[in-house]
Amino acid sequence: MTLPKTRFLLASAAASALLIACGQPDSQSNSETNAPEQVQMVNLPDGITKVEEVKSTASDEVIIPYTKYKLDNGLTIVLHEDKSDPLVHVDMTYHVGSGREEPGRSGFAHFFEHMLFQGSENVADEQHFKLITESGGTLNGSTNADRTNYYQTVPSNQLEKMLWLEADRMGYFLNAVTQESFEVQRETVKNERGQRYDNRPYGLLFERVGEAMYPEGHPYSWSTIGYLEDLDRADLNDLKKFFVEWYGPNNAVLTIGGDIDKEQTLEWIKTYFGPIPAGPEQDDPVYKPVTLSEDRYISMEDNVQLPLLYMSWPTVHANHPDEAPLDVLANIMGQGQTSLLYKNLQKPGITVQASAGHGCREISCSFTMFTLANPAKVQNLGDLEDTIRESLTEFEGRGVLDDDLTRVKADIVSGLIYGLESVAGKVSQLAAYETYRDDPNGIGDDIARYEGVTKEDVLRVYDEYIKDQPAVIMSIVPNGQPQMIAQEDTWERYERTIPDTSGESDDFEWSLPEDPEGFDRSVVPPAGENPAIKAPDTYEFAIGDMSVLGAQNTEVPTTTLQLRIKAAQNYDPIEKVGLASLTAGLMNEATTERSAEELSNELDKLGSSVSFSAGDTYTTMTVRTLTENLDATMAIAMERLLKPKFSEEDFARDKDNAIQGIRANKKEASVTASNLFNKMMYGADNPTAYASSGTEETVEAITLEDVKAFYADHYSPKIASVVAVSDLGQASLQSALEPLTAWTGEDVASVEMNPFPELEDGTIYFVDKPDAAQSEIRIGKRALPYDATGEYYRAGIMNYPLGGAFNSRINLNLREDKGYTYGARSFFNGDEKAGWYRAGAAVRADATAASIVEFVNEISKFHESGITDEELTFTKSAIGQSDARAYETPRQKLGFLSRMATYDLEPSFVDEQSDILQAMTKEEIDALADQHLNLDEMIMVVVGDKAKVYDEVVELGYDVVEVDANGNPVE
Repeated sequence: MTLPKTRFLLASAAASALLIACGQPDSQSNSETNAPEQVQMVNLPDGITKVEEVKSTASDEVIIPYTKYKLDNGLTIVLHEDKSDPLVHVDMTYHVGSGREEPGRSGFAHFFEHMLFQGSENVADEQHFKLITESGGTLNGSTNADRTNYYQTVPSNQLEKMLWLEADRMGYFLNAVTQESFEVQRETVKNERGQRYDNRPYGLLFERVGEAMYPEGHPYSWSTIGYLEDLDRADLNDLKKFFVEWYGPNNAVLTIGGDIDKEQTLEWIKTYFGPIPAGPEQDDPVYKPVTLSEDRYISMEDNVQLPLLYMSWPTVHANHPDEAPLDVLANIMGQGQTSLLYKNLQKPGITVQASAGHGCREISCSFTMFTLANPAKVQNLGDLEDTIRESLTEFEGRGVLDDDLTRVKADIVSGLIYGLESVAGKVSQLAAYETYRDDPNGIGDDIARYEGVTKEDVLRVYDEYIKDQPAVIMSIVPNGQPQMIAQEDTWERYERTIPDTSGESDDFEWSLPEDPEGFDRSVVPPAGENPAIKAPDTYEFAIGDMSVLGAQNTEVPTTTLQLRIKAAQNYDPIEKVGLASLTAGLMNEATTERSAEELSNELDKLGSSVSFSAGDTYTTMTVRTLTENLDATMAIAMERLLKPKFSEEDFARDKDNAIQGIRANKKEASVTASNLFNKMMYGADNPTAYASSGTEETVEAITLEDVKAFYADHYSPKIASVVAVSDLGQASLQSALEPLTAWTGEDVASVEMNPFPELEDGTIYFVDKPDAAQSEIRIGKRALPYDATGEYYRAGIMNYPLGGAFNSRINLNLREDKGYTYGARSFFNGDEKAGWYRAGAAVRADATAASIVEFVNEISKFHESGITDEELTFTKSAIGQSDARAYETPRQKLGFLSRMATYDLEPSFVDEQSDILQAMTKEEIDALADQHLNLDEMIMVVVGDKAKVYDEVVELGYDVVEVDANGNPVE
């Protein structure tokens, strides 16, 4: 499940999802956004009341059209129609998060997020995932301090089934809860905490800051995942009482968007949710200002490479009038290359990263500034604190510039329009507004308050909430280096007061809802008629030496494109791996015409982005912009492409940051395991066997002249192509891309991979990670290069029920049955020249050997016995129907075009894949399993605490070789 650390309640510039009624910029566009809405008379079922309807308008007003209803048990219903794709997104939000828990009972809301996937009265254990997955859908849930939501995106013909599932876990859940499922999910949550908090560098930052920021007992004084001792102390009855208190229909918002029929949807809602009685009435949480009497310094040592300083000031609460100017202040102080923290800390190379933010929750916000120090230049975090405070003083003298307000407002407008790209985004925004404001139509208010922010407002909130105000200041330093903390601790963690609940009654009122006579809720609703699914129409043209592959997307007035240069890490000299990545990074810095800060400022004012990155095979320039700003954005993109400055200052800083990042990654067990596995697969003399960032030694060897030579030798239109998705038609896009004709270059010789090493089959390579709470396991072998319609594609289908789906054999065994891990998977991965098969997971340290045994058992069984008839039916249904979700957003369409361009595919390859999938037999899949899942041909990599797990791993009987993180034998 998704567990966000911080959730912004507002329609932020980067996350809002809206429908904007504005004219399309291209005459070739076929969009009907501006067409008058057809009047649709909806006959309401008994018990459902229409509250309001908001429609699109012909003006430039930004809205999401919707209709709001109430069921007579209090359930709020919000419906949004979007006929552009044959899918629906269903969101059920309960107004309960960790902030509604009681002291000593933390983690209950998040625990229920897990439990509500485990079956209900009419849904068997593990059936929830199976039904949605085989419907071609995707699903998840998330919990924060203020709400819990469950969401799924499915083909539109599956909507009734989704409503049946959501209603069953709302009203018919408690009788199905068993002690066994309770214990398994308790172990799963412990694994999640280990993976995301206890075993992750900096993982305890927000928990510790929350303890210091808020008084004991404050609902934000504990983290969303809670304390393990609270869950250990809880029993099944405690959880049931929490459910009855908070998970009733009158504390929930059901939001549905997509290709729906309103009348039919309301009928289904009435049928499935109508019999569920209302729960207890709940008041909204009450805001109480958080104050600190003095600075609170706290610190901890952690298994980290880069020291961290985090400063946090309590401010207001979500939707407070001062939230917007505080957001603008955060942008000025620490967001992007125009910020003061970038200028004073990151650009000089004092820190690897520095930023500011203003995170808001329902009853509290905090203004934060944090840095990751460059340990080569910082000996004490107190020096960084001084620089941060000096930056605040600098702001006082600098004030607020016109460009500051322009950037923030442009960011908002572009974010609103980018949010149009998915139904899920629009539904999530409607649900959030309704949950926190009782009004789904909060868009206009948010736009108005950000557009209304003045320079005086920003200065006023700085004076009121930040200047000379106490803060929580946390230092996280590498183990054994306590001298680096900013200041000695002035606040200590308290011994938590756990209320005595021994006298509480175990009784609570709940009974199974009564359905109307003749209605059998146990029957799974059938799917409707399969929707028509069509891959995007594409077009091709040439710009100079480059081919352009494009698709039109008329739903939003945006353009996204990628310039793809077929030269990247595969061209790195083996002694200078990381050169392609470092070169791409410097393309994001200054040009010969302007500084990086000036370029960033212009892009931010346009609401656009231009960035370079390098992977195994391609260096990519990605451009994203509102189409009305495409010409201006392309001018900046061409300046970066043709006129990189490659200054000594930028090179030294980026190189140093790359080395520090490599060192930091060595602290991540998951990164170590995956990097070592890749190196074993491809061999030490192939550059793509390494992480794209390189190693300390290889990056240290790179010079600025190497970067300039790599650019001169490999950045050429002769080996480049473009993929683009825009609301513009082909002719208009071709005209917009005409500046690319100014780019010239020579042919670039192709490069081949060196021969691969022989694998020591059956060997476990063990890397010691002292004190690790979890172990990382990787099991696999070299396999197939990518082939969209060949054996590679068929092997992926074969693996789906074994380790590709959530309810695959591997995941159900290790996560759901044994509670060893938060998630376990297996998959095939390949490119044009090579590929591998890999299974893996992060598992509890005390279950390391046992997890290896279960991985081996599941892979061996599938290798020997193959797929079952039920699994074959499930696989065909799940993969086949998922195409309804495949082409919704510009990003998805761009991925489709990229596959076509990379592997020289016709658009019809998706139809070929569909035919292959439906024609596959058990015999064919069993033969593939027999060929590709032979454990005798595989190796294993284990990264864990040697003192805890090594002996048990050795006892398994494999040849165990201890190596360091680079794969070198440990003597």
